This record gives sequence, structure tokens and C-alpha cells, in this order.
Amino acid sequence: MQAFSRLGAFAISVLFVGAANAAVVDTTPTGFQIEQTVHIAAPPDAVYAALIVPAKWWNSEHTFSGSAGNLRLEAKGGGCFCESWPDGSVQHATVVDAEPGKILRLRGPLGPFQGHGVDSALTFSLKAVGDGTDLMLDNSVGGYMKGGFGKWPALADVMLAEQMYRLKQFIETGTPKSPAP
Repeated sequence: MQAFSRLGAFAISVLFVGAANAAVVDTTPTGFQIEQTVHIAAPPDAVYAALIVPAKWWNSEHTFSGSAGNLRLEAKGGGCFCESWPDGSVQHATVVDAEPGKILRLRGPLGPFQGHGVDSALTFSLKAVGDGTDLMLDNSVGGYMKGGFGKWPALADVMLAEQMYRLKQFIETGTPKSPAP
């Protein structure tokens, strides 16, 4: 419960700093969809170049090894969004569409969803707007989860909003900071 409270505080801080327009847009007994948008002051090619190097901006707290430095993403069809460390490894997702400066789509359940009969399509779309790029995230999650999805859509939304904020901070400032709770 403490983790949920911490995540709730984080969600509120993200909303107040205006980092991302985040929302769980649909929930059913068998899945949910999250949409988020963040404006980044950089051209689409620069945003894409940073997006495909999660080791530089992903929060280490949301890894299996405890270090984002162990993440790698092969930005090509069939490529792996994987994490490797001396005592183990995990495949988080498979790249199914990689178009530099335009789109990155991954298939596979992230984090705690891996232990369930769940699949996910995570799409990042990039669009040049004004002085930078609108980065749009669409995460569709579905399948079987014992006990149902319950609080998981809100928790996934908060986790993804944090990653979007960290990516924005990394691109704009060089440091992937999380907002203070």
C-alpha cells in the first residue's frame, strides 16, 4: 500500500508540473488502454534517437536488475527491448514497428504483467509540432489476470507517465529527473 501511495503522490506531481497529458482511457474486465502525450522541445529525429536508448532515461526502480543501465532496445522489427545482468536477463517486449522520427511499437507485457496471461501493444508516435515534438504513447493491455486488473491500470499509467517525463527531461536538460512527489 505504501508503494501505491507513493505512486499516487507522483501522479499528482506529474499533473501539476504539466509534464504529460496522461489518462487511462478505457478499462474492461479483460484489459485497459492508456494514452499519454508530452511535448518535447526537440525535433522528432532527436526524440526518437533518445527514445531508443532507455538505459539513459528509464527509472532504475522499474527494472528487474535495479539498473536502467542494463536495458537495451534494438530498434528494428523483431528487435528486443531487453535487460541483461550477470545473474539473469528478461525480455520486456519485441519491436514490431520502428520508423525513425515517426513511430516505435513494442509487443509484450511489461513488469508485473509478465507473470500473467497478458499481452500489450505499446506505441510511441512522434509528430512535429511548433518548436518541437508531440510524443504520444498508446498502451493497450489485455488478457487474463487472476483477480482482474483492479488497480493495475492506474499504476501502469503512473509508471508510464514517469518514464515520459524522464525522457522529456533527458532530452531537454540532459538529466532524466523524476518529478518530486
